[in-house]
Amino acid sequence: MRQAFLALASALVLAGAAQAQPSPGPQPLAPQPPIAPARDAAYPGVIQLDVDATDLDRRILKVRETIPVAAGAPVTLLFPKWLPGHHSPNGPLNDFAGLVVRAGGQVVPWRRDPVEVFAFHVDPPAGTTSLEVEFQFLSPTARDQGRIVMTPEMLNLQWNEVLLYPAGYFTRRIAIQPSVRLPAGWKFASALDGAARAGDEVRFARTDVATLVDSPIFAGRWFRQIDLDPKGRSPVRLNIVADSPEDLEASDAQVALHRAMVVQADRLFGARHYDHYDFLLALTDRMGGIGLEHHRSSENGTTPAYFTDWSKGAPSRDLLPHEYTHSWNGKFRRPADLWTPDYDAPMRNSLLWVYEGQTQYWGQVLAARSGLWTKQQALDALAATAALYGSRPGRSWRPVEDTTNDPIINARRPIPWVSWQRSEDYYSEGQLVWLDADTLIREKSGGRRSLDDFARAFFGMDDGSWTPLTYTFDDVVAALNKVQPYDWASFLRARIVDVAPKPPLDGLARAGWKLVFTDTPTAYWSDNEARRHAIDLSYSLGLAIGGGGAIDGVVWDSPAFEAGLTLGGKIVAVNETAFAPDRLKQAVKDATTAKAPIQLLVQTGDRYHTVAIDYHQGLRYPFLERIPGTPDRLSEILAPRK
Repeated sequence: MRQAFLALASALVLAGAAQAQPSPGPQPLAPQPPIAPARDAAYPGVIQLDVDATDLDRRILKVRETIPVAAGAPVTLLFPKWLPGHHSPNGPLNDFAGLVVRAGGQVVPWRRDPVEVFAFHVDPPAGTTSLEVEFQFLSPTARDQGRIVMTPEMLNLQWNEVLLYPAGYFTRRIAIQPSVRLPAGWKFASALDGAARAGDEVRFARTDVATLVDSPIFAGRWFRQIDLDPKGRSPVRLNIVADSPEDLEASDAQVALHRAMVVQADRLFGARHYDHYDFLLALTDRMGGIGLEHHRSSENGTTPAYFTDWSKGAPSRDLLPHEYTHSWNGKFRRPADLWTPDYDAPMRNSLLWVYEGQTQYWGQVLAARSGLWTKQQALDALAATAALYGSRPGRSWRPVEDTTNDPIINARRPIPWVSWQRSEDYYSEGQLVWLDADTLIREKSGGRRSLDDFARAFFGMDDGSWTPLTYTFDDVVAALNKVQPYDWASFLRARIVDVAPKPPLDGLARAGWKLVFTDTPTAYWSDNEARRHAIDLSYSLGLAIGGGGAIDGVVWDSPAFEAGLTLGGKIVAVNETAFAPDRLKQAVKDATTAKAPIQLLVQTGDRYHTVAIDYHQGLRYPFLERIPGTPDRLSEILAPRK
């Protein structure tokens, strides 16, 4: 009896414990159906892609695709998500509309993937061998919708915006036959091969999806093509579209400077990784601006007065050499963690300080070596960069390497405190790090070697090859050590990987120059302000002000910051008089001999308030000054190569 009682009691205790045990709770569902990962295998068949780009009034691109499929097998179609050169998942899916899929003339239902929303699942009927796909790309009709890519005068067709491709294959293994119908009479340029024109329809040679997406089109009513390398080993062309025919007028001297850029790039890299190269240049204030690299071309957009007001256009003249440099740095040599097999695989940006930072360095060096910039313009541009990153307070908490995540984090939306938050500083702070490296190599080698030697060895290998060659941090370090033995791993980690509160100006000093501030802006600074329709008082009040007095930026811990100003306000009056840019500058000058603070009437929404800025040190603009008795390595760097 006792044993039976104990057994019963034990059972009751265990039952009670089981009842008290909490439920395991919900479990995640696996994605259904799964999306096949890309594999290095040839896609069966050839996709036919036809784009109608003639609807200029409504700015709608109409797309028809014929996609071969295995008989009746399910297929997942992908809209490009992670875009090369953007380093982020910002494929413009919001402008994709009107998707209809047919098989044998019958409509086939599609389902958007609820997780990977760039993916569309299709179950074709048994025996289906191809799908007919139609949709539209509704390009922005106003700037607040996104970048304008169609105007009555020109078109920027990016193939990733008009393409669905099948999942499960490397994009370089998917064959495609593209064509486009252009507005009547328009001319065009693209790196795509084999263009055959019948009327206004252009059919290109069969290619692969990776090459297609890397080969956009600029087309326009007003078009000019300039040969930049008449006697070169492979064609290099400058293809220009413009808002008006007058904007196409480039002088012989201006053309010669662009040709010199090609020569100086050849002398720097010692190789070409293309069979032809096409600069696509839009001179416009109607279509959205752009600077985007491709292997055999680049998309570039700048002011209509690029040629016609040359004397004031220096701030935009490093655009072409920057994007051209990317053919070597970024397209041929590419960070291993940034290369992806398709446009659905996430990119990792940890080496953008090489990809973009060294490109920023060479882009400005080539601008000077070719004569697109005068030496003084190059010095003034570097002074502006040195001042910006010499006083970047965000350096105290955030390393350069972490800013390589900014394209994914922010995608270039405005932020309230850029000087504190940082934003893609791998570009120009990276440029200063590479100046540091260049001058260090020159110093330690007694002037026998330089970063030019690294560029030739690292980016100039495999002359004639178009196949991307990836690299890692260790590869960069090894290549630097072959040029000049040094602890380059520690050098780069201290400046890129670690938090580095010290301004990165060692290279400037080693180059024989120092950053100073004067009360008069350089011509380059003034031209940049005019181009942006802004005044930049970052190094005095800590303010950047746009059109109509709008506050475009406030430097963290600056006098303006301490006074409570922030992005989004509008300066209405200065010292009780209506705002004007020159009036504000004059108030800053006058405050050097006056004890009273500068009074600003500021509008924020429907609220007006007066702000007093107690600042008396006058206007301050960056300028480079020679350090007496030191080698002038910077002039050596900027001098053209013979």
